[in-house]
Amino acid sequence: MSVRLLFPALVICTVAPLAAQERADTSLAARLERAERMIQVLQQQIAEQAQARVEPQHRNKIELGGIVLMNGFFNNAKVNNSDLPTYVLPPDPPGGLPASALGATARQSEITLTASAPDVLGASFTGELDADFYGGQFLFGRLFPLLHLKRSRAELRWNHAWLMFGEEAPPISDLNPSTFAARSITGFTNAGNLWFWIPQVRAGVEAGTDFRLGVEATALAPISLENPTTFAPEPGRAERSKLPFVEARLLARWNSPNSEGEIGIGGHYGWFATAADSFLISRAAAATARFTVTPHVEFLSEAFVGQALAGLGGGGISQDLGLNGVPVRTYGGWAQLNFKPIPEVELGGGYGFDNPDNRDLDAATARLLNVTWEGHLHLKPGPLVLALEFRRVETTYGPLRGKLFAHHFNIATGFQF
Repeated sequence: MSVRLLFPALVICTVAPLAAQERADTSLAARLERAERMIQVLQQQIAEQAQARVEPQHRNKIELGGIVLMNGFFNNAKVNNSDLPTYVLPPDPPGGLPASALGATARQSEITLTASAPDVLGASFTGELDADFYGGQFLFGRLFPLLHLKRSRAELRWNHAWLMFGEEAPPISDLNPSTFAARSITGFTNAGNLWFWIPQVRAGVEAGTDFRLGVEATALAPISLENPTTFAPEPGRAERSKLPFVEARLLARWNSPNSEGEIGIGGHYGWFATAADSFLISRAAAATARFTVTPHVEFLSEAFVGQALAGLGGGGISQDLGLNGVPVRTYGGWAQLNFKPIPEVELGGGYGFDNPDNRDLDAATARLLNVTWEGHLHLKPGPLVLALEFRRVETTYGPLRGKLFAHHFNIATGFQF
């Protein structure tokens, strides 16, 4: 190759890579500049969000949870509450509308707000607010639900003591069965479960580590179930006594690799005012048990005996006072066994009953015995919920009506958050 041709070739071979390198350097610089601008924008957005976000006033840890739940239901007989039946009603006279009914509602959806702090007066603090949309029983109530406060509690817990105040179940009967069909009015209501969420103040102490023994005392708002006669109900007999209900119980708790649980034995005492300036007495003895037999099997149970217990959650099948205004004596309880082969699946069933003393009641109109059988299958893949539940409710009236039956089918679908 001649020198004339070699020199231009060398120039091209040298200059072309330099030009390409220069273009690459320019492109890389442009990309870095764009990236820096994007980072600045993101930093500005994060700063704006940090200024605008809502923070707890006292720097507590706040958690929001709940469940969005839709319940489809079918009843084959007349009951006291279509979507959450607790006892059977006598059928309508012949020629009326059918007793069976089908429907759906989303008003058992729940919202739970929890606050916690690690050190308050030397104790760990937990606060909880639990609400659903089951308020109101007006026309179309299932389609236009109202916000309803279920539970609220604030608890200070030290190593071997606790103090709680809020609206919670009576401590002598503070368990509820596993269910997605009966959450706003809990399972086995009027069939052995004394569950009403009642304003109260509770204090307790315990000793032990893996196995603990404790004692707890509670003062509760006085509750009785006279039917209100006005939109703003007058105080009931229990409130007119001007005395709180009181309860106390003994507790045994344990926690081991294969079993954990709690057993409680307690008593309840309350007063109802009378026109004679004296008192009728509400009283009960109760026991609770909750424990796992294996990591996959759980047993829950409650039992009680007493009188005038409708204000605690339907004791006496929601009948406080009977013939001549005497307190209705009653006894009842419920039990449920649940099998969980994997965390996402639960299969279980239970039985509950409430048996008032017939001598305290008007046999012509009163409810003399109420029994509920239930079975359920719960599937919880991730946040989703699918539950199939069945209830058989048996309510016994006097000789003219006898024993009435109702079957309740419930399909619950939703998601937890």
